[in-house]
Amino acid sequence: MTDLPERALAYHEQKFNCSQSVLATFAPRLGLPEATALKLASPFGGGFARQGHVCGAVTGALLALGLARGSDTPAGKDETYRMGQEFLRRFQDRHPSLMCRELLGFDIRTSEEWQRANAAGVFQSVCPAVIRDAVEIARSMMES
Repeated sequence: MTDLPERALAYHEQKFNCSQSVLATFAPRLGLPEATALKLASPFGGGFARQGHVCGAVTGALLALGLARGSDTPAGKDETYRMGQEFLRRFQDRHPSLMCRELLGFDIRTSEEWQRANAAGVFQSVCPAVIRDAVEIARSMMES
């Protein structure tokens, strides 16, 4: 599994969003068809449908962790929440925010701002590090 971050970055280079890139990377290991992972994560790019909310790499990682170690009963939700909180803590140890627009430095909710962000190259300069970290954190949590 040492190539997982590189696999996620390859998805991103193909223009998949951050959430798709992270979830699809874990899909084979989780028994999830790649196409299903890509569809499932597709609305979470850009911080929930380009709204700049929670980073797509974070949501992709949380989806993967839920599939790997989540609960399918109401009784297990507290442990699942603790797992999610631990992921968020580790992510914030590496990044100043969970919010896409804060990580990017652009409020991408409008077409004009998204275009400015794109012209500034933030999707190529910021997103790869965020994707890599989300994958690395999720992988370490799955392996522990």
